[in-house]
Amino acid sequence: MNEPAIEIYGNTNPIGSVVWLHGLGADGNDFSPVVKMLDLPMLRFILPHAPYRNVTINNGYEMRAWYDLFGLTVGSREDEAGITETQASIEQLIQHELDKGIPSNKIVIAGFSQGGAIALHTALRYHQPLAGVIALSTYLPLKSTFAAQKSPQNQQTPIFMAHGTDDDVISIETSRLSLSALQTEQYNVAWHEYPMTHSVSMEEIDDIRTFLLRIVN
Repeated sequence: MNEPAIEIYGNTNPIGSVVWLHGLGADGNDFSPVVKMLDLPMLRFILPHAPYRNVTINNGYEMRAWYDLFGLTVGSREDEAGITETQASIEQLIQHELDKGIPSNKIVIAGFSQGGAIALHTALRYHQPLAGVIALSTYLPLKSTFAAQKSPQNQQTPIFMAHGTDDDVISIETSRLSLSALQTEQYNVAWHEYPMTHSVSMEEIDDIRTFLLRIVN
């Protein structure tokens, strides 16, 4: 993640920050239109670009990816090293916001698809309390190590988790299994389903806006 992240904000002194991670093969520009639709000038949005890497599930083609992907079904092999490496990079972005004077409990980690997986993985292992997590059309990676690695500082962190009922990339059943895993660990998950595919809807954007206003104000 050598390229500078895109930053979008309206106020010169934002009260909070949102680190928003794009999906596989996209880049930080992907969610710029959504940020503008959210119309929350009191927040700074940081949209980083994933590095290029070869992705196994896509025949080894090189593309922007937060980690290598071997499969999207239960039991698929997972790139633990890549996920952990990216976790460290996202924690550096959080530190940048702390250095700018934003307290950790005003920082949100958000992501779509593969970016959402990293958002869940990183935020719930982070050593300082965060404002919230937004996980869209995604799943919880490395579930087998989660209970041992989760951070008590983010046990009560609000989680907005959403999925399309017609998602043909990451099935809603896969996401529901992750929801169940989080609920088993006593997390506060606001679950939303929308009649859509592997995408984002206007209703979902409205719900995200409501969630962000609640957790940062």
